[in-house]
Amino acid sequence: MTVGWSRTETLAGQTHTFTIAIDGPAGAGKGTLARRLSDHYRLNLLDTGLTYRAVAHKLLELGLPLDNVSAAETAARQVELSNLDRTVLSAHAVGEAASKVAVIPSVRRILVEKQRDFAKAPPGAVLDGRDIGTVVCPDADIKLYVTASAEVRARRRLAEIESMGGSADFATILADIERRDERDMGRADSPLKPAADAHLLDTSEMAIEAAFLAAMAIVDDVLAKRNKA
Repeated sequence: MTVGWSRTETLAGQTHTFTIAIDGPAGAGKGTLARRLSDHYRLNLLDTGLTYRAVAHKLLELGLPLDNVSAAETAARQVELSNLDRTVLSAHAVGEAASKVAVIPSVRRILVEKQRDFAKAPPGAVLDGRDIGTVVCPDADIKLYVTASAEVRARRRLAEIESMGGSADFATILADIERRDERDMGRADSPLKPAADAHLLDTSEMAIEAAFLAAMAIVDDVLAKRNKA
C-alpha cells in the first residue's frame, strides 16, 4: 500500500521550485530524512554541511591553519556542489575542522549564495544543515527542525562506528557532540536554532521510518492545502 501521495502526483501543478529546509544538530537523523524525502518527492538534494567540510578538507590538504580567512574564502569559492565526495568528507577529522571553518562569516556568505542557487534549480530541493530555514532559505515551502537528545545521538554514532568494525568510547563521543552543539548554537553568525515557523520533529524515540512518515505527513498536508487553494 502506498503511503501519502505518489511522486508524480505530489508536485503536480507546482509552478515554482519547491524547497524543503531541514535543520538540526549533528546525529539527529536529518541527513537520512533529507535523502528519503528528496527521493520520494523527486527533488534535488544538498547536505550543506558537506560544503563546509569541503572547505575544511582543502585547508587540511594544503596544511593551512583553519583560521586562515583568505585561504578559506578561496576554498569556498572553488567548492563545486555537484562534486562533493561524501566518503572523503565524512571523516571525523574533517567534521571537526569544518565546525571551526563554519564560524568564519565571509566563508558562510560565499557558501550560502551557492546553496541558494542550488535551491532555485527546478524542480526544487531538499537542503539539510544548521541554518537552512533561518538564513539560506527563509522562504522555504517546508521547514523542519529535526532534533534528538545528545545521549541518543551519541549512542547512534557509537553504533555506526561499531557497525563498521571500529571502536569508540561513548563518553568521548557524547562530549564531542556537546562541544559541537555549543559551537553551532553559540556562534554569532547564523547560529543553529529552529525557524519560528519550523515543524519540530524529535527523533529521540523514533526509528527512521517513523520520522520519515511524520515528515511526509507534514509535506503532504502543505501540498494538499495548496492544491485546494
